[in-house]
Amino acid sequence: MVIFGATGDLTYRKLIPALYALYNQQMLPEKFRVLGIGRSAVSVIDFREKMILGIRKFSEEKHLDDQQIIEFSNCLSYFHMDFNDLGDYLKLKIALKELEECDDKCGNYLFYLSMPPDMFSIIAGNLGKVGLSSTDDGFRRLIVEKPFGYDLESGLELNRRLHEAFDESQIYRIDHYLGKETVQNLLVMRFANGIFEPLWNRNYVHHIEITSAESIGVESRGGYYDGSGALRDMLQNHLLQVVGLTAMEPPSSMDSDAIRNETLKVLQSLKPITEDEVSKHVIRGQYVASHVRGELQPGYREEKGVNPDSRTETFVAMKFFIDNWRWGGVPFYIRTGKRLPTRVTEVVVHFRPAPHTLFQQDDFAIPNNQLIIRIQPDEGILIKFGMKLPGAGFNVKSVNMDFHYSELSEVHLPSAYERLIYDAMVGDSTLYARADAVEAAWKFVAPIQNAWATNPEIKMYGYPAGTWGPENADDLIEEKDISWRYPCKNLADDGNYCEL
Repeated sequence: MVIFGATGDLTYRKLIPALYALYNQQMLPEKFRVLGIGRSAVSVIDFREKMILGIRKFSEEKHLDDQQIIEFSNCLSYFHMDFNDLGDYLKLKIALKELEECDDKCGNYLFYLSMPPDMFSIIAGNLGKVGLSSTDDGFRRLIVEKPFGYDLESGLELNRRLHEAFDESQIYRIDHYLGKETVQNLLVMRFANGIFEPLWNRNYVHHIEITSAESIGVESRGGYYDGSGALRDMLQNHLLQVVGLTAMEPPSSMDSDAIRNETLKVLQSLKPITEDEVSKHVIRGQYVASHVRGELQPGYREEKGVNPDSRTETFVAMKFFIDNWRWGGVPFYIRTGKRLPTRVTEVVVHFRPAPHTLFQQDDFAIPNNQLIIRIQPDEGILIKFGMKLPGAGFNVKSVNMDFHYSELSEVHLPSAYERLIYDAMVGDSTLYARADAVEAAWKFVAPIQNAWATNPEIKMYGYPAGTWGPENADDLIEEKDISWRYPCKNLADDGNYCEL
């Protein structure tokens, strides 16, 4: 495994701890090696020592074995180079051949681009020029981190440049959201049980809501985030891929292409939002300073690296439809944002009410049934339904029936990167984004990007840090007595801690 950008934060916090977890479970090949690559002239010993610290600090393994960590670190090597210098790629090829001969390897390479997006096509192109993308003597796979472009045009160009050096079957566009256990369990829950799939359509589903909330702000990433925003950073990739898995038709098999073909059909069926409709179907916001739990949190424009006049959205909510037989007329709602009351990602399926209301309460309406698929944190599934309260009469209360993965104490719950890296090693691309799906997602959000860029009349709503975004987002859900699901209170209102 060759990691470009090996001295960066992602390698230190996520990739090496994930590889150690696989090593600990004996899921790596016996002669597996990691070659870290960076611009800095770091010694192999210093590189190994830093990665050992990363494992001890960020590993999700319950019991760390110091001797085992040292044994794993012996698999790590380091090579420094200039990513723009073709001659250094020839030296890299020689270095890889020496490792291969030393360890009697078969020539299988997994290249991981833990780099800024502007380096993706440069590195891939140079790998191709020196023959390191050739599959003549083993497999060659390329893992690419998001973002996969910044708009439709750049997404198309990136795919074109990558395909000049690597076939689509060799390219693995990683989306760590799809590595979450609960996201994968969407497929099992729907297609392995006879009770859900018959209800999974316009006849029984009233609407579907997907939320991805973060309680933190942009932290030290203000410079990057100001050029990205919530639409590019979260909605176009993570959340639309979750929409694809939620709304897809049953695949013909569990083959990776069969599954990705069905998620692609969903993205291609998204009803376009024209530029004239953007202000009606999409709400954007930006957090402003507020007291959260008694502490003053800065507004987005006051964050380090952010333009004081920035128009970058830190919150986006959207209403859209999927124009196909299964979902015709069913509204889908998506929201994502920073500085919200809690960190939570979930899919909520709101079922239609019973056709005849026998048990209407005098003071409130009985909530419709909900199926809540919690992706993070505390991954699990929750069903809300009505039950009779003890005593005389038919007083109904909404109750929960739930399952949490944390209850399976004897089962190892792999991290997203652990699962996805292993899938790339064995050649399973099911949970990786394909070029045509990336392009379909960019095509859907392109009118929104264009409208925001060219129409200054489209408002940017402020919302206090610690709240659930602009109040105007509630206007997207037009029906009476129906609103977004709020897993906890606004922290900016009274300082209460969030309880999920």
